[in-house]
Amino acid sequence: MFYNRFTFSLIIRILTINLLAIALYYLISKTELWFTITGLGIILITNILSLYFYINQIRKDIKRFVEAVKTQDNTLNFNRKATKGAFPELYKFFNELIKINKDMQLEKDSMFQLIKTILEQIPAGIIVIKGYPQDKEKTEIFFFNQAATNLLNIPAYKYWHRLTQHIPQFAKEIGHIGKGGKRFMELKIQDKLIQLSTEVIPLNLYQTDYTIISFQNIKDEIEQKEAEAWNRLIGVISHEILNSITPISSLSDTVNSMIVNKQSLNNEELEDLKPAIQTIKRRSEGLLDFVKDYRLIAELPTPHLEHHTIGEILQHIKVLMQPFAAGRNITLKVEQTSSRISIEIDLKLIEQALINLVTNSIYALENIPQPAIEIGYRLDQNKLYLEVTDNGKGIEPDLLGKIFVPFFTTRKSGSGIGLTITQNIMKMHQGSLEVDSTPFEKTTFSLIFKYL
Repeated sequence: MFYNRFTFSLIIRILTINLLAIALYYLISKTELWFTITGLGIILITNILSLYFYINQIRKDIKRFVEAVKTQDNTLNFNRKATKGAFPELYKFFNELIKINKDMQLEKDSMFQLIKTILEQIPAGIIVIKGYPQDKEKTEIFFFNQAATNLLNIPAYKYWHRLTQHIPQFAKEIGHIGKGGKRFMELKIQDKLIQLSTEVIPLNLYQTDYTIISFQNIKDEIEQKEAEAWNRLIGVISHEILNSITPISSLSDTVNSMIVNKQSLNNEELEDLKPAIQTIKRRSEGLLDFVKDYRLIAELPTPHLEHHTIGEILQHIKVLMQPFAAGRNITLKVEQTSSRISIEIDLKLIEQALINLVTNSIYALENIPQPAIEIGYRLDQNKLYLEVTDNGKGIEPDLLGKIFVPFFTTRKSGSGIGLTITQNIMKMHQGSLEVDSTPFEKTTFSLIFKYL
C-alpha cells in the first residue's frame, strides 16, 4: 500500500515541477512580469529541493534499516515516523522486521546458552576450534567446557597454540587423527596417567571451518572391565583345575593308603591300583591339554597381512569344509566365490576363524532336520561382513554374553576356546566378531572388517 502512496506522491510532485517549469518558461518568453517570474522561480526551486530531500530522506531511512539488519542493531526504531511520517505503513513494516530480527537473535542466543549449559554439564571434555589443529596460524578456540579444563588440568585457553605449548602430547595425538576420526590415547597429567577415548569431527558452518574435539577418561571403565574379565577367567580356570585336581588328590590318597607300610604288593592289590593310576594319568593329561589350550589363546601369532580377494577366501573354506559337512549330511552353500573384492588379511588366521565358525555350526546342526550352512559376504557402510549362517540349535539369549568367555562351552566335548580365538584374530585385524541368533531358526556369526 505504501508503494502506491509513494508513487502517487512522486507523480504529483513531478507534475507540479513540470507545470511550474512550463509556466516559468512561458512568462520568461512572453512577458516581462519579473516579479511574478522571480516568485515562480523560487517556488520551482523549492519544489525541486523538496523532491530531493523527500527522496533522499526515504533513501537514508532504508539505508539505516538495511544497516541495522546487517549489524543486528535492534535498538533502531521508526515509531515516530510510523505514526506521523508520510508512509506509516513502510515504517511500521520496518519496525516489525527489526522486532522479528531481534526475537530471532534472542532465540538464537538462548539456544546457544542452552547448548553451552548442556555441554558444560556433561562429563566429557569438549573443545571447539575455528579451523583445524594442523593450521600454522593462531587458531582460535571457540568453546572450551569445564570438563576439558578438569581432565587436562589447564585453563580454558583462547588459542590452540597455547594448549599445544602446555600439553604437546595431546596436541600431537589430535594432529595424528587428522580431519576426523577416533583414537585412544594415554596422557600423563601432573604425574597422573589418564586414558582418553578421543574423537575429532570436522564441521563447516556458513563457510567457516570448525573442529570439534571430544574426549573422556575411560581409565575407570577399562579397569572395571579388566577386573570383570579376570574374575570370569579365574573362575573358569579355577573350575577346570579343581575338576581335575580333586579326583587326582582323592585317588592319590587311595593309592597312598594301599601301599603305605608295605614292602611288596600281590597281584590282586596291583589290579586294584591300575584303574586309580590310569585315572590319575588321564586327568593329568586333561589338565595338561587345558593349559595348552590356554597358551593357544594367549600366544596367537602376529598376523602377516596381504591382499586377498573374497572369492579366494570363500573358495578355500569351501574346499576345506565341504567333506566334513557332507560326511554329516549337511548342505554347505558357499556363495560369490568369484568375487574380486579385496581386503588385507592374514589368510591362515582368517581361514582358522572361519573353520572355527563352520565347525561350531556343524555341531549345532546335530539332530536338526534339513541341516544347512551358508557362507557369504556383504558390504554395509564401509564395513565388510563375512557371514556363516546355519539353521541349528542356536544360542539362548541368556548365553549370548558368555559364549566369548574362554573355555565356556555348551558341548560336552568342546574346549570352549574356538570363539575366543576367533574373536582375538578379528581384533588383530582391527575388526570384530558379532552374533545374531534365533534358536532353531537362524544363527549368523559375522567377521566384520573395515572396508574403505
